[in-house]
Amino acid sequence: MNSADDRINTDADGRTGNWRLAVFPLAVMLAYVILYLIMPARTGRALVASGQILVQVALPLCIAFVLMVVLNLFVKPAHVSRFLGTGAGLRGVAISTLGGMISTGPIYAWYPLLKDLRERGASNFHIANFLGNRAVKPFLLPVMVFYFGWGYTVVLNILLIVGAISIACIVSLLVGWREVRE
Repeated sequence: MNSADDRINTDADGRTGNWRLAVFPLAVMLAYVILYLIMPARTGRALVASGQILVQVALPLCIAFVLMVVLNLFVKPAHVSRFLGTGAGLRGVAISTLGGMISTGPIYAWYPLLKDLRERGASNFHIANFLGNRAVKPFLLPVMVFYFGWGYTVVLNILLIVGAISIACIVSLLVGWREVRE
């Protein structure tokens, strides 16, 4: 931890200030209580909507958390570099493409896992490719074929994959160029 982080997390007497982690949730709860006293019906609907969002986000967050635990226990940075690093080749492209396709839930639930992979040696290309290929969902292909037909479905999904790889190349080049300049 650097000195700026130490200053943020210590009180005047030098003790760590873990109570600061509770400030935001307590402020939100206080806001709900005050708003409930002013307009109970609308606040109740807002609370139900917040609960529904929490339920939708819970499963992907749990999956990402479990994957992060497994990564920390069994996967070493050398493994990540070998399979998703800059020299991973076609195998790395296939892994990041398939990973993006089979990932479910809201994308922001995957950000902590992707950050962890990046810190362990995954390249910017493979992270961007994973994110780009989230638009292709194999388990929804039968529904897409039913509504749009085989031709449309095949062409669209091939273009989505090629587009994701192309964008991953551009991201990798631009981020690499920026890092060289700094």
